[in-house]
Amino acid sequence: MRRLSEMLGWGQASRPSLAAGAHDVSTPKVLLRAERAARASLRWRVRLDRPTPHKLDIALTAFVLLGAALLGAERGGQLDGVMEQTSHAGDWLARSLGLGVAVVTVSGATHMSEARILAIAGIDASRSLPLFDVAQAKARLEADPLVKQASVRKLYPNQVVIEIVERTPYAVWQKDGDVSAIAADGAPIDEVTDSRYADLPFVAGEGANGRVHEYVELLDAMDELKPRVEAGVLVGQRRWNLRLKSGVDVKLPEENPEAAIAELLALQRQSRILEKDAMALDFRVPGRVFVRLTDDAATTWAEAHTAKKGAQP
Repeated sequence: MRRLSEMLGWGQASRPSLAAGAHDVSTPKVLLRAERAARASLRWRVRLDRPTPHKLDIALTAFVLLGAALLGAERGGQLDGVMEQTSHAGDWLARSLGLGVAVVTVSGATHMSEARILAIAGIDASRSLPLFDVAQAKARLEADPLVKQASVRKLYPNQVVIEIVERTPYAVWQKDGDVSAIAADGAPIDEVTDSRYADLPFVAGEGANGRVHEYVELLDAMDELKPRVEAGVLVGQRRWNLRLKSGVDVKLPEENPEAAIAELLALQRQSRILEKDAMALDFRVPGRVFVRLTDDAATTWAEAHTAKKGAQP
């Protein structure tokens, strides 16, 4: 059986590049970015590529023509359609006057990438500051499951400031092949596509996200064996199996699983049971432990047992 970390590709994750060519107006070019490993929250600044400003007289002429077109559309009852068609012209005009969105400063984003935030907020190099809707950008950001709160402000002539308060990822949950980072209440908040959440507790199975605190308590009860645990699998929404990094399954009972863990710790300290050739340790029957051997160990045991019987008179 493949390890869960291998299924997720945590050992070989790579993050997509955020840099882009200077001619792609929809993609930001990062000028300054703090190292994420060295801070609790991220503050970075993005400068967007923009067209070369036109002369003021050309911009003013376009403004007059645009105003005339809008006036005619209003009188003809077609203002909404014309407004939609001329929105890009309005952005172009504002950029020509030096009011394009040239710099975006973001703070508080720890797990969200620059590209993701800009895409959600609807910001690219074609936008202008006067026509940029901060209320809409705020609403779109706060609709993202990973964002708890957002603030969006304009700083004239050409800056947008975004402040993010993220939800804190508490654990990772796998169900039906889908892997999500979840908050402390079990709510999925982000899709797991790389190794950003590899250090969080890992649970799997139907309903495991809603009982993640229960699993964390069992994990803490493992004491020195805690680093060996890879994941907790909720079986039938009733009880837990602990999957160790070695591939061994520790089957805990539905009631009083802490007592089973205490028994496992005692066996490990006394006889190093986890170093034996075992595939599974079953503690579901109180006071008894059933050991499932690996195929090779089972064959060796069977041969030795048969030979022993044959040697008896």
